[in-house]
Amino acid sequence: MFLGRRGEKLLVGKSCRVVRCRAGGKPVEGGDPLALEPNRMREEMLNSLDIAKRPEDTRVVVAMSGGVDSSVVAGLLARQGYDVVGVTLQLYDHGEATHRKGACCAGQDIHDARRVAAMLGIPHYVLDYEERFKNAVMEPFANAYRQGETPVPCIACNQSVKFVDLLAVAQDLGADVLATGHYVQSVLGEDGLRHLKRPVDADRDQTYFLFATTREQLDFLRFPLGGMTKPEVRALAREFGLEIADKHDSQDICFVPQGKYTDIIRKMHPEALAGGEIVHMDGRVLGRHEGIINYTIGQRKGLGVAAAEPLYVVKLDHKSGRVIVGPREALKTHTVKLRDVNWLGAGAIEAAAAGNGLPVQAKVRSTRAPQEGVLFVSEGEVFVTLLTGEYGISPGQACVFYADEGATTEVLGGGFIAEAVPQALVA
Repeated sequence: MFLGRRGEKLLVGKSCRVVRCRAGGKPVEGGDPLALEPNRMREEMLNSLDIAKRPEDTRVVVAMSGGVDSSVVAGLLARQGYDVVGVTLQLYDHGEATHRKGACCAGQDIHDARRVAAMLGIPHYVLDYEERFKNAVMEPFANAYRQGETPVPCIACNQSVKFVDLLAVAQDLGADVLATGHYVQSVLGEDGLRHLKRPVDADRDQTYFLFATTREQLDFLRFPLGGMTKPEVRALAREFGLEIADKHDSQDICFVPQGKYTDIIRKMHPEALAGGEIVHMDGRVLGRHEGIINYTIGQRKGLGVAAAEPLYVVKLDHKSGRVIVGPREALKTHTVKLRDVNWLGAGAIEAAAAGNGLPVQAKVRSTRAPQEGVLFVSEGEVFVTLLTGEYGISPGQACVFYADEGATTEVLGGGFIAEAVPQALVA
């Protein structure tokens, strides 16, 4: 049971369809489950969310983090006449992290979301998902570093808490769709399916973090900001009279105080600080370290060893506890093996990547532009070959593939990097 903005009791469960009462006291029932069927949609006039209903008859749950983007989404949809319900998930509460600039989903941000909802005149609910977030995002994050990987917690959060748990809550609230403030585009194709595409604002492109979104989830999700730029969004926030119009954007790892991820791991798993050897790739032992969690592939500074040439972390061997270092050239990787692949392209991935493979634009870091690559499947495993190669690729990162170089091209899918062996370490 949770308390809404006006103090209503809210029960969230699979069997709960009545979620709140309007001023007249009549319950608001759930939406029409047939509203998203492609054939039916094409027979009727669609609203701006591609639903065959009038806006006032279309319930939209908006995931409100307390930031500018999700607040503007709520404002836009409310202005268009939709039945908007704001939901904020409290995901963590780690003291200093809740008050620093760039944090989200805790502390001040929850209060900001409440104030925005009050100004817009929409119902707003705060749901406590701290335990779920810890188990689904924070624990895997810490364990990945213990295994010598470099995880991307935002992807894990979208995969679990946001697009599974929150999506289920939205459905329990009788929503027709769940809307978020992500900068991606979801376009209804001639095939009746929704296609994930890059946004108009390339500087805000978040498709890398949403590659794992399934087709079923895309059917229920809407991203109203995909066709807008950030300055346009802030201008709308000012037009709506929102106090958070100039608020700082949230950062990737929202739950890490002061950006020190090792502090979180140290607190959750003190044993992760077990020491070991720092070894050159030629076999020389150069020194010792105080836990492989303090290192990432490609790291140069803070290695704790003296050498005549610049050295970089080439590999983290969690089994032996060794940090292996070498020259920058040893970091170059051309082929990566993927796990947990989510395919959004047409047909089966095996057919699409048959023969000499499928030419794609591949992105292995959120901050780097995609590069030419080839997607292929061998003995049931998915691989991507990067034609020009990439330096410092680490297991745990994502590799996302796009159809072409177009500014708003389609996302074909992606996967997590299971193996990324630098060319210098190939036997």
